[in-house]
Amino acid sequence: MTAPDNLHFLSAKELTHHYASGELSPVDVTKAVFERIESDGANYNAFCLIDPESALASARQSEQRWHRGEPCGLVDGIPTTIKDLVLTKGWPTLRGSRTTDPSGPWEEDAPSVDKLRKHGAVILGKTTTPEFGSKGVTENLLTGSTKNAWNTLRTSGGSSGGAGTAAARGYGVLHIGTDGAGSVRIPASFGGVFGLKPTFGRVPVFPPSPLGTVSHVGPVTRSVDDAARMMSVMTEPDERDWHALPYNACAYHEELEKSLDGITIAYSKDLGFADVDPQVASACQKAVKRFEEVGAQVEEIDGPLDEDPVWITDRLWFAAFLRITETLNEDQIALMDPLLIDMLERARAMNVFELLDAHRAREDMALKLCNVHRKYDLLVTPTMPITAFEAGPYNPWNSHKPEDWIRWSSFTYPFNLSQQPASSCPCGFDDDGLPVGLQIVGPKYADHLVLQGSKAFEKLAPFQLPP
Repeated sequence: MTAPDNLHFLSAKELTHHYASGELSPVDVTKAVFERIESDGANYNAFCLIDPESALASARQSEQRWHRGEPCGLVDGIPTTIKDLVLTKGWPTLRGSRTTDPSGPWEEDAPSVDKLRKHGAVILGKTTTPEFGSKGVTENLLTGSTKNAWNTLRTSGGSSGGAGTAAARGYGVLHIGTDGAGSVRIPASFGGVFGLKPTFGRVPVFPPSPLGTVSHVGPVTRSVDDAARMMSVMTEPDERDWHALPYNACAYHEELEKSLDGITIAYSKDLGFADVDPQVASACQKAVKRFEEVGAQVEEIDGPLDEDPVWITDRLWFAAFLRITETLNEDQIALMDPLLIDMLERARAMNVFELLDAHRAREDMALKLCNVHRKYDLLVTPTMPITAFEAGPYNPWNSHKPEDWIRWSSFTYPFNLSQQPASSCPCGFDDDGLPVGLQIVGPKYADHLVLQGSKAFEKLAPFQLPP
């Protein structure tokens, strides 16, 4: 069997097959991915750091293990990237900010990085993020703007925009993202790739996010299989995270093929409050009906919310940015994105009772979302009400207002508040050839069911690669 030419687009499952047969080596693949980044990457700006020397050293170690027939884990030799909000030993985690001292020390891996590394992942570098992961596009004063994989005039989305573009363009196979209000699912939708925000606590986190119980670590990949493989690894226990769920030892990548026959799916076109672009609405309406082809029962519902919970997210985020900036002096704050400075000023004006009101309202809203699953196994919505808009600072629509940055992602942040697992699957394109995403949501703790639903949809409508 001849090794394929497009090594940079092979899945983890395909690569492990080729490694086991000896047709490919991790060194070959790692070199091919760096060649792809070198030839293609300047147009997209997905990385803030790459380290070929370190990656190739890891690839050579992996190659030796495969030659002995002793791979060390599920992702041995698989090219992987880490978002620049996630601690990575030996490399600076700048969080997209000029306020972070790059000299470190950088002596510790976050749990997700640690588990992937122990399973043999070849870590290529770190992907871009807006400053402190603060908005749904990926541009900052440190590294500039990350572009959409389908159209360089459009945004990648964010805050895991570097991960989304890297996945779509073939700059690695596995990509760690984070999601505090949609930051995995937004770039997945805009970039035509798969993204999963797991149940809160399913993937251990350290250090704790300033966003607290709305922030999640999750995979961004070109396929559901690759994301499930990442989940099988990243959900392994880590005692540093006191919020982590008990380890369930789930082999997510082995449970994808279960039938959806008889599964009940609720489809909400607007969650009860969102405005949706007609082309997005049409693509998602057609996509959700396809689940009936595999025996699922699909029913359109009203609601389940009766108002936009964005004000809850605003207050939780304002409190988080007080925490992020509490050790910064005024000279450092002056180096920050003007949007963040505005957010900080608003946060300083907030009182504790406003924050407590937000927490109480969050509980009520989350209960409404969770109650959907008393009747339905899955809830499906558009991931985003729009497709990718023009790249550049102070978009959408050239606004400095923090609230304008969250309102156009109305389908994502409610599920950060409720802590439910939610994925984004590519489901079509608008008239400009830009991807549309379909969001699949499960009850808390049912990450396996969300992945199974996502895999079923991927088989019905295989995901496409950008030109």
